Amino acid sequence: MSDTSKLNREFIARLADIVGAGDLLTDPADRWPYSYDNSRRQVQPDAVVFPVNHDEVRDCLRLCNHYKVPLLARGLGSSTTGSAVPVAGGLVLALERMSRVLRVSPEDRLMVVEAGITNSAAQTAAGTCGFFWGPAPTSAAYSTVGGNLACNAGGPSSVKYGTPRDNVLGLRMVTGAGEELRTGVYTSKGVMGYDLTRLVIGSEGTLAVITEATLKLTPKPETVRTLRAVYADMTAAAAAVSRIMAQPVTPCALEFIDQACIEMIRGYAQTDLPRNAGAMLLIEVDGLASQIESSVAAVEATARGDGLVELWAARDQQETEALWAARKALSPALRKIAPRKINEDIAVPVSRMAELISRLQEISKRHGITNVNFGHAGNGNIHVNLLIDPDDREQMKNAEPCLQEIFQLVLALDGTLSGEHGVGLEKRRFMSLEFDQVQLDIMRRIKRQFDPNAILNPGKLLPD
Repeated sequence: MSDTSKLNREFIARLADIVGAGDLLTDPADRWPYSYDNSRRQVQPDAVVFPVNHDEVRDCLRLCNHYKVPLLARGLGSSTTGSAVPVAGGLVLALERMSRVLRVSPEDRLMVVEAGITNSAAQTAAGTCGFFWGPAPTSAAYSTVGGNLACNAGGPSSVKYGTPRDNVLGLRMVTGAGEELRTGVYTSKGVMGYDLTRLVIGSEGTLAVITEATLKLTPKPETVRTLRAVYADMTAAAAAVSRIMAQPVTPCALEFIDQACIEMIRGYAQTDLPRNAGAMLLIEVDGLASQIESSVAAVEATARGDGLVELWAARDQQETEALWAARKALSPALRKIAPRKINEDIAVPVSRMAELISRLQEISKRHGITNVNFGHAGNGNIHVNLLIDPDDREQMKNAEPCLQEIFQLVLALDGTLSGEHGVGLEKRRFMSLEFDQVQLDIMRRIKRQFDPNAILNPGKLLPD
């Protein structure tokens, strides 16, 4: 059965002409998988299409612009902030079939891919010629490059290799007005005009739909070493992060896990973590084989200090995978224990991390809410998880004031309210805490220039 009552029949017919009837979904049951993302919010779109090339994306956008139909471009729905939820209904443009590698140029250290390719597939393609793409979120197997660009998601490796904004040379896209646009250069240097590439990266599909990206590649390191440093408490671990990041050798990953997370891991996966573990750092160092020993020694020296309980280095790939297993067990453990958790990905300067961690515990304790923290400590990006019991009226009442106080603390420490998850639906109401009215007005004018009829991902990012 087809349900197209909210959309003009002529619009539906023209959609079918663009992508083919077989790549158009209108039945409610078929549309259901495209109504939600990893935020667990859910709103049914009125139709879903699967374009397979740039021209089909362009034609769909022009059609939606003509009929004033809301449009949401979607990867694989891994967003935790509701960015991929079609809150206004309309059309979902599912880009999952646009997953080709269009060009690999090792001599220029670049690769051109379509937006629907997964991060892991792009890494595999780059790896065939000895390269990798710097951004590698923990969701790499089920998040798309387009989705990574939409919220500038970098993952653990961003501490050394940067975020998508640092690793994209150019884009091909279609604006909300249906205008085709190419931005950027194929060279590592270029300063002609405004930087529209980095403007669109992180805009969460509110300015344009990215169809292709030119990725800047990095040669694979010769070797990688993995270390685990366990500390008596979170303050000692945070202080160690500051010391590690202040010395010349930059780790390629520096992950932080607090005591509450460690206890959750114990109940979810086998681990040999000591009983007196108050916090843990997972550290990776990469580079030339001839220099790796001195690099590891430099990092180990700064990891040592007050509160260190244990410092251990993996001796082979099996031990490395065992160390990362604890970090990878966190998300499923949290989902099992606290399905209604509030997950925020704030970031502060590394020098302020110790103060952040200490005061986070004070705030959550005062509000009677359990708080667990982990994340990418090397760039101060901490995932704060408030474990809310929906049946506890007092916790439900305290959740919003607790979150407000956490955000005020982050900004007081010169931080930002989102390091990589984006704004989506979840943080729109907090945008005015971080940005003044002049900044928000300029953003709104930019939005109108790209998307004059406000059809692209309405209800996201910018507050009303």
